[in-house]
Amino acid sequence: MRAILTILTASAAALILAACETTPTATDQKPPAGTATPGTPQQPGVSGIDLTNKPGASGINPLKDPNNILSKRSVYFDFDKFDVKEEYRPIVEAHANYLRQNPGAKMLIQGNADERGSREYNVGLGQRRSDAVKNMLKLLGVRDAQIEAVSLGEEKPSCAERTEDCWAKNRRDDMLYTGEY
Repeated sequence: MRAILTILTASAAALILAACETTPTATDQKPPAGTATPGTPQQPGVSGIDLTNKPGASGINPLKDPNNILSKRSVYFDFDKFDVKEEYRPIVEAHANYLRQNPGAKMLIQGNADERGSREYNVGLGQRRSDAVKNMLKLLGVRDAQIEAVSLGEEKPSCAERTEDCWAKNRRDDMLYTGEY
């Protein structure tokens, strides 16, 4: 059953990514980032984000720059779910770009669950959550050797209160790079 769910998740993600792909026509092409045509406001885009490990113009590593999407390292999940929500896809896509552009970089994805449920169930759920992000990264072109997915179950809560708001903070994946774990 798990293998079928993994295949279905991977297939659905591939279909979504394929459906979003377009081929620009001569009228759709935009000038390179940093250039503006008269009368056209400059549009910030993904191409304007420095995804290299080198310090940017601000002198800050993009992985640690709070103004860079790469500083966002957590993906949150609904109760008893392990599908990556639409709102977190840009974060995963930015990390995929970074990993593709930095083939020496390695990421550890730690899957977490809230305290409800047995330890065994939560370890399994945490693994399904970390595998979901790993599979998405692989579908986006990241090499398998660059990503490791593990489960911490309920053992690393970010919030200790027994409220729904707190449990929601514990249902997450944390993405860490070499040297951070």
